[in-house]
Amino acid sequence: MYRVFEALDELVTIVEEARGVPMTSSCVVPRGDALELLDDIREALPTEVDDAQDVLDKRDEVVQTARSEAESTVSNANEQAERTVSEATAEAERLVSEARAKAEQLVADAQSEAERTVSAGQAEYHDLTERARTESERMVQAGRDAYDRSVEEGRTEQARLVAQTEVVQAAHGEASRIVDEAHGEADKQRSDCDAYVDNKLAEFSELLSTTLRTVDSGRNHLRGGGSYSGSGSSGGSGYNGSGSGAYAPGAGGRGFYDFQSH
Repeated sequence: MYRVFEALDELVTIVEEARGVPMTSSCVVPRGDALELLDDIREALPTEVDDAQDVLDKRDEVVQTARSEAESTVSNANEQAERTVSEATAEAERLVSEARAKAEQLVADAQSEAERTVSAGQAEYHDLTERARTESERMVQAGRDAYDRSVEEGRTEQARLVAQTEVVQAAHGEASRIVDEAHGEADKQRSDCDAYVDNKLAEFSELLSTTLRTVDSGRNHLRGGGSYSGSGSSGGSGYNGSGSGAYAPGAGGRGFYDFQSH
């Protein structure tokens, strides 16, 4: 290609320096030199020019072939895309079905575990309540028996002392002391019994509250899809420590019992 540009420059120089023909715009150009430069240009032109001409001559055919190939490629791509979308849809439906089945199984398992936990908690609650009631009655009865014995001993001692005229005044004082001690012992035993029952019911209330918080947290996890930590504020039942012996509903609609010592 360099030789082509060089020959063209020489040809231009020859034309520019050629003698002009008077009264015209023509000039006299050395024929041999011009033809030689033109032959150099022809020989120097690369074969790609001929190939380009062939391409231009066959451009319609090439364009048509390229268009056909493009349409075929697009058609194949569309078919492949449709197959891919269909396969992806089927796979997605399968995964969703499996996930739904697994979620339903997890919910069923969680419900069974919650029911089992609640049932166990209720059984433990009834057992603890029954034991506390039995122990309370036993301690109250023991206090009453001790009180009755103390009173009876006081009365006996009072009668004996009354029979002794010289110590009647002292006997009255001793009898009052013994009766007061008997009342104090009975009150102490009744207070110990109430404290024991209150402590046992408080322990069970904490156990039952923990169980209910675990159950409610599991239910919230199943409904909301959040993380399950096994703890939470359930607002459930609890022992009020008043010893009232009445059913008191909690904030969550549940309730508790406590039993007053008699």
